[in-house]
Amino acid sequence: MSSAAARLLTALATLLGLLVLGAAPSHAVEEPTAQATGLHIADGRLLEANGNDFVMRGVNHAHTWYPGQTQSLADIKALGANSVRVVLSNGVRWTKNSAADVASVIASCKTNRLICVLEVHDTTGYGEEAAAATLDSAADYWIGLKDVLAGQEDYVIVNIGNEPWGNTDPAGWTNPTIAAIQKLRAAGLEHTIMVDAPNWGQDWQGVMRANAQAVYAADPTGNLIFSIHMYSVFDTAAEITDYLNAFVAARLPILIGEFGGPADQWGDPDEDTMMSAAQNLDLGYLAWSWSGNTDPILDLAIGFDPDQLSSWGQRIFHGANGIAQTSEEATVFGGGGGSDTEAPTAPGTPTASAVTATSAQLNWPAATDNTGVTAYEVVRVTGSTESTLAASTTTSATLTSLTPNTAYTLAVYAKDAAGNRSPRSATVTLTTSTPPTGTCAVAYRTTNEWPGGFQADITVRNTGTAAINGWTLAFSFPAGQTVTNMWGGVPTQTAAAVKVAPASYTTTIPAGGTITIGFTGTKTTTNPPPTTFTLNNSTCTTP
Repeated sequence: MSSAAARLLTALATLLGLLVLGAAPSHAVEEPTAQATGLHIADGRLLEANGNDFVMRGVNHAHTWYPGQTQSLADIKALGANSVRVVLSNGVRWTKNSAADVASVIASCKTNRLICVLEVHDTTGYGEEAAAATLDSAADYWIGLKDVLAGQEDYVIVNIGNEPWGNTDPAGWTNPTIAAIQKLRAAGLEHTIMVDAPNWGQDWQGVMRANAQAVYAADPTGNLIFSIHMYSVFDTAAEITDYLNAFVAARLPILIGEFGGPADQWGDPDEDTMMSAAQNLDLGYLAWSWSGNTDPILDLAIGFDPDQLSSWGQRIFHGANGIAQTSEEATVFGGGGGSDTEAPTAPGTPTASAVTATSAQLNWPAATDNTGVTAYEVVRVTGSTESTLAASTTTSATLTSLTPNTAYTLAVYAKDAAGNRSPRSATVTLTTSTPPTGTCAVAYRTTNEWPGGFQADITVRNTGTAAINGWTLAFSFPAGQTVTNMWGGVPTQTAAAVKVAPASYTTTIPAGGTITIGFTGTKTTTNPPPTTFTLNNSTCTTP
């Protein structure tokens, strides 16, 4: 993903009216005659070796910065993804991922029945980011991994370098991209190659769009796919559909290799159009990113926990045109193409325990399947509608961020590796408790608003006779708001639910004293205040 500075420059350029997507690529694309190996391109489409159309539905995973998070691929698969883009380093900016490590990543992708896109992240923002690696050095890294990559053409796509050009002279992207492609082919790599756009991946000056045919023609095998990264530059439906349709009309393969949805200080990406356009055009998408972002608003899972999806994660996995709804497993794993059409049996009736004001434990008897159950989905049933609350790879789940004093009717579905979904289990109903009234009072005040954002402060008063040493403040936003920056406290947000731990200077609230927490946030069209606050799990009074 682009750095904050790069995204700011991009947004500034957009505001200045410099968003000029280049002319549509030429429609005259000659299909190379080289024999396809594994995943390959034909007539502008990504196909498997057997000719099955493969549409990526997955996420990005920052492996190189979090090599110990080895459970992540299994968790991503359990939520329905059919592919994952894995961040690697060639050693220029971060610790180099060894051949043994890359081999382990590929093996884990295959074990979890995920198509694996491998990318070198060190190239990010070359020409503007002084520490960035060249595409040539990234090509050398891939050639050094030739023995690891050989024979994995059915399972692996090589993304030469992440966002390999910044906003400085983006026209300089074309020739190094062509040279890197030809260097890999000359070395004998037969995998489908993916190339990212300049302008920190967003191509707002249209360089990749204008030069796509020349770059595609430089690959003697024709097994090349273009990757556009869509963030705040792509904030209108017209920009998104115009860009993607230009490549489709020219029969040039493309996918959305990264994208974000939450609004930030640089703009509000139109993720709904990105996802619907990708579905309508049968194009792949890979959301940024699973977990561990330095900008936590883009974490799909909080703290690498699949049971703690953020609102962004819920949107990607369970929303309209999301992964659970649209993903089909690659046929190389025996799924997606219809070889396994038998759904699991319904799980047994769930039971609830350890119910509190905001959480509960759910357990259920396992479902059965002819090839094996890979995941379970917990849903809340409200009349004829359902909403997903959690996903699990086991027969239990911890539900969090529930509303106090509220009845929940819950059920469970099972899924197999091919994406077949079971009938729904019988339901169980639980009612969360009412938190005890505490010795606290909270005043919430919006101090400023602007399109897509706002600033607010929260004053917490200790109404008791003893000091409070250490605290957790909890509340839920009612209209999709998110915290982007906070002072006086340290926030953690999961969907609408926010928990705030104290900063070093607000840890103690004296008897009769107050502390104030300030923050900036994002909003949609409305910005109503939270209505209930708890301090250390006890309800505070409000004005």
